Amino acid sequence: MAKTVTRFVCQECGTVLPKWMGQCDVCNEWNSVVEEVLEKHNSQTNVPPDFFKTIDISNDSVKNLQWYRHTTSINELNRVLGGGFVEGSVVLVGGSPGIGKSTLLLQMFLKKIKEIGKYVYVSAEESINQVSMRAKRLGLSDSSREILLASSSNIEQIISSIENLFGKTIVIIDSIQTISTNLIHSPPGTISQVRYCTQELVNIAKKNNIIIVIVGHITKDGAIAGPKTLEHMVDCVLYFEGDRSYDYRILRCSKNRYGPTDEIGVFSMTGVGLEEVPNPSSVFLSDQKESMVSGVAVFAGIEGTRPILSEIQALVSHTSIPMPRRSSIGFDSNRLSMLVAVLSNRCRINFGNKDVYLNVAGGLKIQEPAIDLAVASSIISAYLQKPLPSSSVFFGEISLSGEIRQSHLAYSRIKEAEKLGFSKIYCSKKTEISGDSKIIGIGSVREIASMVKNSD
Repeated sequence: MAKTVTRFVCQECGTVLPKWMGQCDVCNEWNSVVEEVLEKHNSQTNVPPDFFKTIDISNDSVKNLQWYRHTTSINELNRVLGGGFVEGSVVLVGGSPGIGKSTLLLQMFLKKIKEIGKYVYVSAEESINQVSMRAKRLGLSDSSREILLASSSNIEQIISSIENLFGKTIVIIDSIQTISTNLIHSPPGTISQVRYCTQELVNIAKKNNIIIVIVGHITKDGAIAGPKTLEHMVDCVLYFEGDRSYDYRILRCSKNRYGPTDEIGVFSMTGVGLEEVPNPSSVFLSDQKESMVSGVAVFAGIEGTRPILSEIQALVSHTSIPMPRRSSIGFDSNRLSMLVAVLSNRCRINFGNKDVYLNVAGGLKIQEPAIDLAVASSIISAYLQKPLPSSSVFFGEISLSGEIRQSHLAYSRIKEAEKLGFSKIYCSKKTEISGDSKIIGIGSVREIASMVKNSD
């Protein structure tokens, strides 16, 4: 017989409180505590005799244990996943509304995924006809694959339907914030509903050894909506990023139990869906590589194992306000303030009455420290109103002393620059890499300032 239990849960942080409060004691949010009613069923679980299995790690049989990966037709997606989907894994995909999450997942079904027998798409936000219309626009109607579509927001119905499927299956749940259970008396999307439904999907994936891909909404801060434990429960977390002003999208991995977490995939949004971008450097660089414009530097960066060249743009303008602005897009504002302070102190450049603006072209977000040299070079160029040498690429970390420190994977950065026709590589003088390009070692930011001042 079911037993009804009442508890109070904060919808912001997920804290369970002993009674209703106007303000949560943990996250200090007001009016976030909601009463939830749970139905507990009295059930007794029988543990099978072979519940525990002994595995000898020194035995050769352990070496035969493999992760069976299923590669998709989308190479960029395979790169981010570390080679494809792993059997029994649960993947969480988050992104802004309209960024292309559902489009990307439907396009996975365009071509056959290796050894996958059934393709299931469960939509709680759209009807079956709406999903069919989008699939037809993407060209799924021309394929011979049979796709099982369902429209339901009840987790019990979804779990029951999945259990009736036999063979290797991939299931897409769109989206987890709109699915609920009858056992919890709270609206869909609340912390309790999201946590419970996700746990049920994780259990069914591990039990039946199937692949489940969950679509999640994100908050205004860019994090996946719901409790933070949601990301701990799944095996892989993917973020689909992109500026609505641009056509390209970036798929970034923040957690992966079966692969790397620093790879990215680049796509371009078209009228018939998403297209892969095999050479992302061509997207983030301007068409005029030889253009003599002050405040523009090319950075040779690394995203995962992939080298990507991007354009760094800086603008230094006079201001009369007491506190000049330090604003950046695609780059950490705190690090920009630090680099401006280093240039002011080590190069004797007065930024006291100057606003400094920095932009990473194309909306790309870069966090690696190797971008410091490109940022400093573009700022010096903008301040002196002198362009940097043509066909030049910069990478290197700048310390507080003004020293240029060595960056990892320098060989890959240089080879990518050479492939795109850049002949001058500015990096740390400790970098010992031979190539066809002219590698110019830089010891400190003073040398960059001197080089820009003396350039024609």
